[in-house]
Amino acid sequence: MLTVIAFVVALGLLIAVHEYGHYRVAVACGVKVLRFSVGFGKTLYRWQPRRQHPGQETEFVIGAFPFGGYVKMLDEREGPVAPEERHRAFNTQPLRSRAAIVAAGPIANLLLAVVLYTAVNWIGVEEPVAKLARPVAASLAEAAGLRGGEHITRAGFEGELEPVQSFEDLRWRMTRGALDGRDLTLEVAGEGGRPGRQVVLPLGLMEAKDADPQMFRKIGVLAPLTRPEIGQVMAGSAAERAGLRSGDVVRSVGNVPIVDGQQLREAIRTSIDGDQPRTQTWQVQRGSQSIELEVRPELREEGAAKVGRIGAYVGAPPEMVTVRQGPIDGVWRGIVRTWEVSALTVRMMGKMVIGEASLKNLSGPLTIADYAGKSASLGLTQYLVFLALISVSLGVLNLMPLPVLDGGHLMYYLWEGLTGKSVSDAWMERLQRGGVALLLVMMSVALFNDVTRLFG
Repeated sequence: MLTVIAFVVALGLLIAVHEYGHYRVAVACGVKVLRFSVGFGKTLYRWQPRRQHPGQETEFVIGAFPFGGYVKMLDEREGPVAPEERHRAFNTQPLRSRAAIVAAGPIANLLLAVVLYTAVNWIGVEEPVAKLARPVAASLAEAAGLRGGEHITRAGFEGELEPVQSFEDLRWRMTRGALDGRDLTLEVAGEGGRPGRQVVLPLGLMEAKDADPQMFRKIGVLAPLTRPEIGQVMAGSAAERAGLRSGDVVRSVGNVPIVDGQQLREAIRTSIDGDQPRTQTWQVQRGSQSIELEVRPELREEGAAKVGRIGAYVGAPPEMVTVRQGPIDGVWRGIVRTWEVSALTVRMMGKMVIGEASLKNLSGPLTIADYAGKSASLGLTQYLVFLALISVSLGVLNLMPLPVLDGGHLMYYLWEGLTGKSVSDAWMERLQRGGVALLLVMMSVALFNDVTRLFG
């Protein structure tokens, strides 16, 4: 139920803000707006405010089908217009006014993202400290000299290092570097008053196409540092059969010392010999006692790979820090994050067009609904971050030069500005059909990806 409510609220807010951008600029330009609708299809609710901008008689509507909305303006191309109101029709406006009205929707979504990111910066959010777990074997992080336990204080590209506020901040920078093909420089805090050192993650070597767990496995940084403690043990699991209990701290697996939860999880995953799990001797600290247990994980399939599982929560919660910004810094960081997400989205779309990035990065309504519910269950700030991310995506998507989107109409106006002639009706019809076909293909791919992620 939470997923449905969070999804509907997200859609309603993002669509309403987008359409309000069109509506507000249209009114400011003197265009008569006939209807403001959030949703399509059968009308669930309608109202007409008594007090509106002079000359406006806009009807506000909520439709039954929530995937979209529209602002209907007075326009000679859509119906007869009285001579005395012709100056208020959309099609009779100057080119700059029409372009401003069309661009206002996506811009409103980007401004909403700035507001949401700013709110998160002001409220503050609890995130793991940027201390690294032991890196995955044969990964970029291990090759760069990271061994686990390092506290990353600064990071950046091309030598421009900036403070790292949390593990999620570091993870975002690694994502950008891997997808953009840029090396990331990390500054590791020194111990006992000793000076720190710099480590370069050669992310430019990855040629990453998907922002998925496999990408982070190649980087080698999967999770923040956690204590290798056993949490809840499932009844009838391999952990219970081995005698493991909640609160046990694992000191070694076989002859390998264990220093963090991620290293322990990796040891469990890889405890496979061919198609059979491998029994290992675990050294466990239970209170003041040190005991040895023989643990034989269960075999599980994870995609095409076979991995070990013990049926218990592995790793204590990481050390947390409250990330909060002041009034001015909060706004600035909100603007910067919106720009960074927008730029990364544009680059990923461009890479998908030329085949350098996988179409698996496209997500549809099922994935959005799933993440809406998950983020809402984690608290207000996580839900606001989710809304900001989707708002950026909606703004950038609508600026794409597809005829059925706002960006397509802006391309028409660019042509009109360069040539002095509007696009002919015949060409307009052809382009609209092509745009609809391409949009349907994109939606189909996104829906297929949704089904694969959730049920595959």
